[in-house]
Amino acid sequence: MRAALALLLFLAAAHAEHRGKDYVREKVCLEYKMLGKENFRTLTIIANSRKYSNGTFEEMGHLVREIVSLAETCCADGADPSCYDAGSSALSVKSCGADSPFPAHPGTAECCTHEGLERKLCLAALHHPPLPLPRYLQPSDQELCQAFRKDPREFEDRFLYEYSSSYSQAPLPVLLGSTRTFLSMVSTCCISPEPTGCFLKEKLQRKTLSLLTLTSHRLCSRFSAYGKDKVTFSYLASLAQKVPTAPFEDLFPLAEDAAEVFSQCCDSTAEACMQKKLLEHTAKACAALSARDSRFANCCKGKNLMENYFCILALPPAPAPKLPEALEPTHKELCGKEGALQATRSLFELARRHPSLPDAILAKLYDASKKIPGECCLAKDPSACLHSKHQWMGAELPPVLEMTSQLCEQYAKLGFLDFKKRLRQSLAVSAPKASPAQLDQLLEQRASFASTCCTPEAPPLLCASKVQA
Repeated sequence: MRAALALLLFLAAAHAEHRGKDYVREKVCLEYKMLGKENFRTLTIIANSRKYSNGTFEEMGHLVREIVSLAETCCADGADPSCYDAGSSALSVKSCGADSPFPAHPGTAECCTHEGLERKLCLAALHHPPLPLPRYLQPSDQELCQAFRKDPREFEDRFLYEYSSSYSQAPLPVLLGSTRTFLSMVSTCCISPEPTGCFLKEKLQRKTLSLLTLTSHRLCSRFSAYGKDKVTFSYLASLAQKVPTAPFEDLFPLAEDAAEVFSQCCDSTAEACMQKKLLEHTAKACAALSARDSRFANCCKGKNLMENYFCILALPPAPAPKLPEALEPTHKELCGKEGALQATRSLFELARRHPSLPDAILAKLYDASKKIPGECCLAKDPSACLHSKHQWMGAELPPVLEMTSQLCEQYAKLGFLDFKKRLRQSLAVSAPKASPAQLDQLLEQRASFASTCCTPEAPPLLCASKVQA
């Protein structure tokens, strides 16, 4: 597993500045010889499909062939020691060509203004953001076997590309394990005399790994988009909406623990990091919150902790509790040593009082809360500055919170068609002067937001752009 990171074209380029070009070649060739050509090729497809998640299958094919050919040629016994460096330099030149067959990236042009090792390092650092929504849809068992029998190599390559690019943020060891067991299942069951029973058995056996792949991709996508501090708040808000009766003191340590898991494991090549740490976190969450919420307790009853955690993530928001009005933090609290914690606590109180408020809105409020202390704590009159901010928010925020909360609450309760019908009716009332075209535009905009951003698996970057719009 640890070898996998060495499979990119410039896989050890980050070390090259300190250890020299020969080290890059020696490392690649060691991995190539240890793994063999086919395993090297397989892992190259996975690693590059993750890295360039919106590249096409054809572009990925070109890149993989070049990487494997380079290793095969330059790692052969008796090959010229300068072969690999010269070959990788030629590939960097090819990447910069107007007709480059490799996956396109907006940053390529900037990298191509550099020369030599600097260009290689720049190209090596490029990667695409995760796809907003996974595009891989598993075919039926019959369709899988038809494609497999028609061309096993093409089937494997296309699956590795589609699955790895769709779940690109899952830790590499998780992705490797998931793709390996899937391909093993297909190759076993498609030659079985009883394929249906075989698939049923194999899918049951790999259920935990499938859930881990899906879950870790979602969690690590959010971690990648938000960073550690913001993902701590996002996780805290999610828990507050599921168990709004739990106090800040119970939930904040769990959110910090989850963020630490993501920090340690999302980019780790340790084989069991994500599974081990996530299961430990699940046990902590169940111990802390089962007594406070029956739905949470039900999720924690199972013997499979991975299934328990998936159940927790999928819990819908609880009904809004009856809580006293939250106190706004004073300027001394916000501008003190624990000002950031006080701001987080204030948003926690908001989240638990508006359980249907989507993560995208809360994330936007979190960003805004980070700016206020910087604007007000250095002002001549911090108290007056904060008071004016609170007054503005008190006037501007409630309609937005009410609209988005109601939107997500209705989306959760109604089917999509009924939701759009109800939404059209409410828009006709709230915007009586709008033309039919304007109503249609509003309807599609809000329906798109709800269907994408009111769900637990909402893609953070896409939803941030929808909030901005």
